[in-house]
Amino acid sequence: MIKILAACGAGINSSHQIKTAIEEEMSNRGYDVSVDAVIIKDITEDMVKEYDIFTPISTPQLGFEIDLPIIEAGPILYRIPSMSEPVFDEVEEAIKTLNK
Repeated sequence: MIKILAACGAGINSSHQIKTAIEEEMSNRGYDVSVDAVIIKDITEDMVKEYDIFTPISTPQLGFEIDLPIIEAGPILYRIPSMSEPVFDEVEEAIKTLNK
């Protein structure tokens, strides 16, 4: 199981849309992923350590280093394949490098 952290400013709408889209697309591509949606301000260094990939709307400044793949997932929200497909491809490439 690949654990992915999705984050947005409020943790209510955008991060949940990213969560649903990534889980559905990666499942269609044959990967077992679980995505948690959170509020950016609630992310801690310890929290990040529990995940394999971080997919915020845009890369935040959290005050600590994130030692895992960071993939800006904002383009998924436009629901335009030419914008979202590269994000999904990048998530898939990150999954492949994890060797899980």
